[in-house]
Amino acid sequence: MPVRRPGRARPERPGANGTVAPAGLRRLSDYAWRLLVVAGAAYLVLVVVGKFHLITLAAFLAMVITSVIRPLVDRGARVLPRPLAVLIGLAVALLVPAGLLALVGETVANELSGLTKEFQGGLDRLETALEGAPLHVARGTFDDLQRKVSDFVSEHRSTLISTAVSGAGRVVEVATGAALALFMSVFFLHSGERMWRWTAGQLPAAAGDHLDRGGRAAWRTFSGYTRGIFIVAVSNAIMVGIALLLLRVPLALPLTVLEFFASFVPLVGSPIAMLVASLVALAARGPVIAIVVLALIVVIGQIEGHLLHPLVMSWAVSLHPVVVAVAVLAGSISAGVIGAVVAVPAVSVVWSVYAELRGPRQPGVPPP
Repeated sequence: MPVRRPGRARPERPGANGTVAPAGLRRLSDYAWRLLVVAGAAYLVLVVVGKFHLITLAAFLAMVITSVIRPLVDRGARVLPRPLAVLIGLAVALLVPAGLLALVGETVANELSGLTKEFQGGLDRLETALEGAPLHVARGTFDDLQRKVSDFVSEHRSTLISTAVSGAGRVVEVATGAALALFMSVFFLHSGERMWRWTAGQLPAAAGDHLDRGGRAAWRTFSGYTRGIFIVAVSNAIMVGIALLLLRVPLALPLTVLEFFASFVPLVGSPIAMLVASLVALAARGPVIAIVVLALIVVIGQIEGHLLHPLVMSWAVSLHPVVVAVAVLAGSISAGVIGAVVAVPAVSVVWSVYAELRGPRQPGVPPP
């Protein structure tokens, strides 16, 4: 039998003082400086994105609109010219939220006067309950708190006015970003495929192939996540709306809409919306109904975590709950509510691109 000769050991290179660094330490240092380069590049990307945050958020919103209504546009383009299908899809995407917000505003205006009286009566009942056993809160505590709040508003009136004026500037910025997002979504829906093929064709063949694979994997994940979280948000809103109507909680429709938008922030959005609903129930319907509304947090959380996410989201996103929690926390720390909304789809897209480019494409398998 042939005798296997031992391989020749790689000669160690001594350092300046004649010592030789261990192989493990040298390997670790190789990875360390590469990770530093990658971290520096990622930091520069974040700085550029933060500098042009209005354009970045508009592009993100345009991709969200495109991912949600593109199936409708594709179906309409089978029987209609694609520009007309795009126009119909965008009209539906704009008219439905506008009509819903108008209905919410009318509901709030109609119930505001009655809700104010119920809220004041609920506070009186709550104060009476806290003054009794077992807490024995001193009488007049709520009156002192209300007086302190009034004094604070009077003392900081100029600051509050300046904050409101700056908020008006924010409204103009949001309107500009929304108009830019709508403009971009028109072209994404009409000729997004041609735009992507042109972009990938500007690179050499090998680099263009990798870009095409990674970009399509990223879009599949992003569009799947967006549609999935939309379905989850609608399901949560329907369950909350039915429960609030059965419990006769005032402002059930606005609270349902709040639950819908809050569900786009994973893990924490829905419980916060339900806490707001429980406060309204406490003021209008008493502590028993408020406790029932609080119990809905657990029920809806279990349905969302064990039924909706496995059925709706598993085919698009496969992230551990710990990763989701860390991503939401990191996004909220770095960019507030917007960061919390963007964090999970961003991590999902990065992971899908890495998984796609980790190995070469199998021969004979056509591109997606």
